[in-house]
Amino acid sequence: MDNLDEPREPDVWHLYKQMLLCRLFEKEVKRLWNDGAIPGEMHLSMGEEAIVVVVVDQLVEGDAMALDHRGTAPMLARGIDPVLLLKEFMGRTDGLCKGMGGHMHLFSKEHLIASSGIVGASGPAAVGFALANQRLRPGKISVAFFGEGAINEGMMMEAINLAVVWKLPVMFVCKDNGQAILTPSANVTSGSISDRVRGFGCRIIDFVEIDIENMWLEVHEEIKRLRNGDGPVFVHGYCHHLEGHFLGDAFLKFGHPSKGEIRNSARMVKAFLSAKDAALFERTRRVKDLLGIIMNNLRIYRSGEGDPIPAVRLKLENMDAVRAQAIQSEVENEITSIIRQVVLPTEQGGGMTQ
Repeated sequence: MDNLDEPREPDVWHLYKQMLLCRLFEKEVKRLWNDGAIPGEMHLSMGEEAIVVVVVDQLVEGDAMALDHRGTAPMLARGIDPVLLLKEFMGRTDGLCKGMGGHMHLFSKEHLIASSGIVGASGPAAVGFALANQRLRPGKISVAFFGEGAINEGMMMEAINLAVVWKLPVMFVCKDNGQAILTPSANVTSGSISDRVRGFGCRIIDFVEIDIENMWLEVHEEIKRLRNGDGPVFVHGYCHHLEGHFLGDAFLKFGHPSKGEIRNSARMVKAFLSAKDAALFERTRRVKDLLGIIMNNLRIYRSGEGDPIPAVRLKLENMDAVRAQAIQSEVENEITSIIRQVVLPTEQGGGMTQ
């Protein structure tokens, strides 16, 4: 177990490797889902890797995590066996949760991790973990991961309030992509999220730009305060979901949507226009707003500004291009090995997604 008193500095190479592992693993998950090997919905963490990794990298044995429906990246960064994780996604009885959790309801008693598809549920769960740690394991903390939409859930507000009142060692991590599926968050959330949380007397970290070294250092200082009993902290980080809300989300799918997805998108637009609950100009406005969201997300995707990985890769390549390529090859080989252990040769399709 880590020495909590030992000064630490961010290892950018390690952080990059963790981010890359999460990204390439989820690209394979996407391929398998498209091939029909993974049933049901699939919500990916692509775009959230920086926020996740700078936090999870600093957790130690006895720390706990409460996750939302995008739990893949935190699970991988925490050391969950990716083979067990992938088997779970596929509904296999030899998966992490015997095939009964899917990708949204994951659990690992060994790692003190629980996830839920219920929006906002990670708040109360993390508070429960933190209370147990405060009483039974002093110096250990818990972390809650959630999207900005969870801030409008009563149980999340109650969880933050209780954590402040009881000075619980919990870090609330809000991954804010500014969008609730197809609704701009500004249309459904009033005021400033940080100001709202600050009203409870909770400390705040705001990450507007992705700089993993500075992010790591700020999180490191706050985790030390948590372990010393200084009460909870709220981390507000901005990000983009690079695959829309879920796989198969035709409106926000980047690349080459299938004919079926195009037909479904056309049906949705038609439904917007033909709905009888509003005047024609109002229905037209809805479609215009929807198309505006799609075009903005497409711009972000094509420009790469919403992707936290390329900037880190470029920085490392400028430092040592050979080492950066070696990490790329190492992670690619690791992903290939994972797939070979899980997927039958006849199911592997086109191989690893680059």
